[in-house]
Amino acid sequence: MASVADIVAPANAEGTKATILKWCKAVGESVLKDEPLIELETDKVTVEIASPATGRLVEIVRQSDQEVTPGDVLGRISAAVTNESIEPTEALVTPPLADAAGEPVAPRGAGRQSLSPSVRRLLAQHELAPDSISGSGRNGRITAQDVLRHAEHSLAQVTASPQPLVRAPLAPAVTTPAPATGSARVPHTPIRRRIAEHMARSLLDAPHVTTLFEVDLTRVMAHRKAHAAEFEARGSRLTLTAYFIAACARALRAVPEVNATFHQDAMELHADANIGIGTALGNKGLIVPVLRQVQTLNLFGVAQRLTDVVELARTGKLAPEEVRGGTFTISNHGVGGSLLAAPIIINQPQVAILGVGKLERRVCVVEVEGVESISIRSMCYLTLSIDHRALDAFQANAFLSHVVATLEAWAD
Repeated sequence: MASVADIVAPANAEGTKATILKWCKAVGESVLKDEPLIELETDKVTVEIASPATGRLVEIVRQSDQEVTPGDVLGRISAAVTNESIEPTEALVTPPLADAAGEPVAPRGAGRQSLSPSVRRLLAQHELAPDSISGSGRNGRITAQDVLRHAEHSLAQVTASPQPLVRAPLAPAVTTPAPATGSARVPHTPIRRRIAEHMARSLLDAPHVTTLFEVDLTRVMAHRKAHAAEFEARGSRLTLTAYFIAACARALRAVPEVNATFHQDAMELHADANIGIGTALGNKGLIVPVLRQVQTLNLFGVAQRLTDVVELARTGKLAPEEVRGGTFTISNHGVGGSLLAAPIIINQPQVAILGVGKLERRVCVVEVEGVESISIRSMCYLTLSIDHRALDAFQANAFLSHVVATLEAWAD
């Protein structure tokens, strides 16, 4: 006898859609409870869905590349009971990987669970054998994070070692190929489709208005120069973004209407400053990891947490909870050379987003003790795009004034 267990799309805080990247098993194949079964991609992260039971995959309801929402049934498993057994060799043994010499690599330990597809891909990509890696997952299972950590450690050791100088042979003459003609269609990735839908919906629902201020970061730059080495020695990079996060946390306490969610019948003001940081992933799109309760952190705490989440974002290791629950967002578009961007589309259901432009050394007129003089200062533009249903110019200007005053008087 066997019972049927549904495979259900997991819930998330925003209730957003996801796309099935791939099924790790085919109908009729055996599966173990908690074995990776499906890879899902949202507009934020890629997650694995584990098998809810040991048995056989008897039905795939939703195919690869199909969109799903939380609670959808994706497939069904005939769960093994007393009269239905699973062959251990079929369920536990994965195709052996080959080492650099092409020899098969035996799995480490007799009790090792099967490797997930993502882990197998990473092992092959980095030419690693599974028995060289200590697994941190359940029952010693190797995770994708374990492989990436091991690969990064190995790379660091190689680059730290002196390398022999090898003179490259002269390159043969190459004929310049004819320029390509025509055009090519590149299908949208699931994450790009999700971003497009989210941005269009935000602009459609919320009337965007942008206010522009200029900030003098000369004191911030002096502070950063004096403390960057100390932060680095303590394991954290002191970036300009850390100062903007800290200044915004103070301003959100002073103008709480900016740290809010707009509802049709009320404004929901949030006690915690959970600040999202827009992080570019190259051609893959944009992700917004969230720093929680920033109002409780000093500058080092902000810098440390920022270093951690940006590294996780760029290596694809963010957990779903690390991109949820943001109440305000910062977009530091200046790192790409942009002086000004307006409006920056609000990350709904938030009501405002800060844009930070490129830092420039400019000649400015400054006043010291009533005397004006010309000085070279470190300047940049700040914009605040707001949902005009929730905020007016009064709150927007008050917020940016507070941010500017904090940064220009930075001393601690």
